[in-house]
Amino acid sequence: MTTNDAVVTSGQEAVFSRAEFDARMEAARRALSERGIDVMIVTGPENIFYLTGQQTPGYYTYQALLLPVDAEPVFIVRHLELNNLVANSYLTNIHPYLDNADPVEVTVGLIAELGWQSKRIAIDERGWFLPIAIYKALLDNLGSLGNGAGAVESLRAIKSPGEIANIRQAATYVDAGMTAGLAAVRTGASENDVVAEMMGKAIAAGSEYVGMEPLMASGPRCGIPHGTWRRRVIEPGDPVFLEMAASHNRYHAVLMRSAWIGAPTDTAQRMMDCCLEGLAAAIAALRPGNSCADVHNACQNVVDRYGYTENFRKRTGYSVGTSFAPDWGEGNVLSLYEGIETVIQPGMAFHIPPALRIYGEFTVGVSETAIVTENGCETLSTIGRDLLTV
Repeated sequence: MTTNDAVVTSGQEAVFSRAEFDARMEAARRALSERGIDVMIVTGPENIFYLTGQQTPGYYTYQALLLPVDAEPVFIVRHLELNNLVANSYLTNIHPYLDNADPVEVTVGLIAELGWQSKRIAIDERGWFLPIAIYKALLDNLGSLGNGAGAVESLRAIKSPGEIANIRQAATYVDAGMTAGLAAVRTGASENDVVAEMMGKAIAAGSEYVGMEPLMASGPRCGIPHGTWRRRVIEPGDPVFLEMAASHNRYHAVLMRSAWIGAPTDTAQRMMDCCLEGLAAAIAALRPGNSCADVHNACQNVVDRYGYTENFRKRTGYSVGTSFAPDWGEGNVLSLYEGIETVIQPGMAFHIPPALRIYGEFTVGVSETAIVTENGCETLSTIGRDLLTV
């Protein structure tokens, strides 16, 4: 059951070798078998990319990898995306559907044709890109679906050398963008001016499109979490908050820095000192043998000692790697937070962004993307962490 419609060469744009994708497929099959799953319907773009190499901004339309534990995988894709899929993957069992087709009917029909209707079939119920209508239609037609959440994500936690190389490269792009953004912070510049420099320089350095837009705001606007640029002109005495990601082969690195026009307030400087110390404590704790909770608690202890517990109601960090919009992180893979006892291992990668704010007044923060090594971790940015005063 292959298609002859493709005109590009299989795997011509694949970012990893066929052998690496085959190894990932086999690891996923073992994980599914351990869970008692015979066939997994994979719909999340990150998991699809990890297993097959398929990448497209067109994941807003239905795409699904049917991954059996003992047979060849089958990929269902919109016909417009066919050549994209062929170019980015080494898959051969591909079933494109036209825009007037019902992809659920295509999926159910294939499952019946392959004799899998009596198999134990699972789907990731937590997937961001699995609409309720699609899930309900699959459930109505198949009778039951197991939950395969975490089966593939658990494999993504520890990066291969090739994946780490991509994150390292992305870190050079994000450094270029952040350096340009900080240099653009000045009285009279607009928030758009700053972000144009951030994005432009990162893209010029090599970045692809990213999982989420930069976060940048100035003055009282930056005292609101996840604020983005809105043409405001920077004034004397303003705080300025910048956070951005860059991407290489869909692998992301992220960076947060803060600036102030003139002298910061005593409170802002003390909060910044807390963030710097909290980041250093988390980095020191990010080492094999510790848990994700240990890393969070190291930072939280600093925050508590400074008296900013109520200003820091969030996780200390999250896994980074493969991402598609709307997020640049892998929070569904691992988070550095209380109660998460997953043991840190070499090859894991995290973004650690301690930030403190007084709502509606200002935010200060600082971050690093870090790769876990055999003896600790390595941070990837070359940019100074202190609050920049302009």
